[in-house]
Amino acid sequence: MISLNNKHILLGVSGSIAAYKSAELVRCFKGAGAEVRVVLTKGGAEFVTPLTFQALSGNPVSTELLDTEAEAAMGHIELARWADAVIVAPASANVIARLAQGRADDLLSALCLATAAPIAIAPAMNQHMWANAATRENLRQLSTRGIVQFGPGDGDQACGDVGPGRMLEAGQLARLTAAIFDTGSLAGCTVLITAGPTQEAIDPVRYLSNRSSGKMGYAIAQAAVEAGAKVTLVSGPTALRAPPRVERIDVRSAQHMRDAVMQHIADSDIFIGAAAVADYRPVHIAGQKIKKTEDMLTLELQRNPDILADVAALKNGPFTVGFAAETENLEQHARGKLQRKKLDMIAANWVGENTAFERDDNALLVITANDKQQLATTSKSVLGRQLIELISKHYHGGA
Repeated sequence: MISLNNKHILLGVSGSIAAYKSAELVRCFKGAGAEVRVVLTKGGAEFVTPLTFQALSGNPVSTELLDTEAEAAMGHIELARWADAVIVAPASANVIARLAQGRADDLLSALCLATAAPIAIAPAMNQHMWANAATRENLRQLSTRGIVQFGPGDGDQACGDVGPGRMLEAGQLARLTAAIFDTGSLAGCTVLITAGPTQEAIDPVRYLSNRSSGKMGYAIAQAAVEAGAKVTLVSGPTALRAPPRVERIDVRSAQHMRDAVMQHIADSDIFIGAAAVADYRPVHIAGQKIKKTEDMLTLELQRNPDILADVAALKNGPFTVGFAAETENLEQHARGKLQRKKLDMIAANWVGENTAFERDDNALLVITANDKQQLATTSKSVLGRQLIELISKHYHGGA
């Protein structure tokens, strides 16, 4: 049984009689746990109506490049960031040519240019169109750009011909889509990840904390599992569900988090400290709720243990990745943290109002001793897979 739990699948439907199969494909994606949104080209709408896909997906169907109801009228950017994968099924000879040319004059082709998510096409056309040298060259170009091809199959065609060019069946396409996320790049590795905030008690009712939602750490855990790793997630308080196949350990304070990390670190090949760990905690925790009696209340704070530095300092310790959340001088502060704590890699991002915390998208500047790479704003699930890919390359000595 395939799983696309919590995945955002964007299905592009172009002008081909095989568009009727796309309705069943939406059902397969949703049955596997995915949330689906459909982009319907003008040609695709000649075969299947938007209402059909809206009813099956439970989401509005997008058709126009310039959509006044989309955020800033930029639906292609909005959808491009939302998607974990873009599947064009059916992919007609025309849409394949448009993608190969880098066209951006309709919604589907524009969002394919704008997305950082993996793209797959499921060709559907007459056998002679399939065999045409122009189509073959277009497919070759798309392959060199990393666009995956599903099929086509052989058999009877709507025009009466028999041969290659049939779009694969919905069940096959759903299985191939699920396989996109299982990369195997960390197969055999054990990965320990921290995520979410910590809470430092003031009294039995109140605590010090921060605005971290845990979404980035959870996305990294999901990506690490998809890469074949055995993953343990040490999580501060959050409402998020642990990804399938991830062992989750719930903690509350920074000290609790450190204890859990140190208990499991000896078996870990890679440590990713994505949690927003409180730097300080109250020296004294009141045994009863503090009453409002004075105009001013002074709290004496002491430093919390530095989990990241402690892990990086271990003899024969794991490949250690830190995070730096900054409001100014992003690269400067991140590099300083990388060097000061002797990390193998650091991922830095801006935080503040409307940035990173409590959002579904983010951007990262990933820095090592000899390299840096900017990962553009996209969904945290896509960003998690991009980060795991970079970690895998560096861990295996390929970068």
